[in-house]
Amino acid sequence: MSERVISNIIEGRPLISCNKESTVRAACKLMTSKKISALAVLDKDKLVGIFTERDALSKVLAGGLDPDKTAISEVMVADPQTVRAAMPLAYALHVMFEGGFRHVPIVDDEGAPIGMVSARDALGEDLVRLERELDRMETLVHPMS
Repeated sequence: MSERVISNIIEGRPLISCNKESTVRAACKLMTSKKISALAVLDKDKLVGIFTERDALSKVLAGGLDPDKTAISEVMVADPQTVRAAMPLAYALHVMFEGGFRHVPIVDDEGAPIGMVSARDALGEDLVRLERELDRMETLVHPMS
């Protein structure tokens, strides 16, 4: 795997976040509309937590909590581990593997949240190669007349 730098991966991607008072339902609607599976939770522009689909499933749904009345602050992972944008993606993947999670917030040199990476980001180059290989195989199986 090449040494892809996180700042290059998150470039052009806005940080999608909510505040800690947001309801679970509002957060889930935001994640659905943005087609993401994790939100940074901010309090006055400071990262205070992360909320993921896994939290919605295991803490809210399985816990019998009302998503319209439960604040994100009650079910988020507080004070999540972060990774600096200048680090290689491989470092973020190692942090995720060691911590047993699939997303990690990215911060700048001052500690301000600027993005999020997921284990799926590691598939970027591999997915491109797979798509090319599938296209090549399709051409071999069904050549153009």
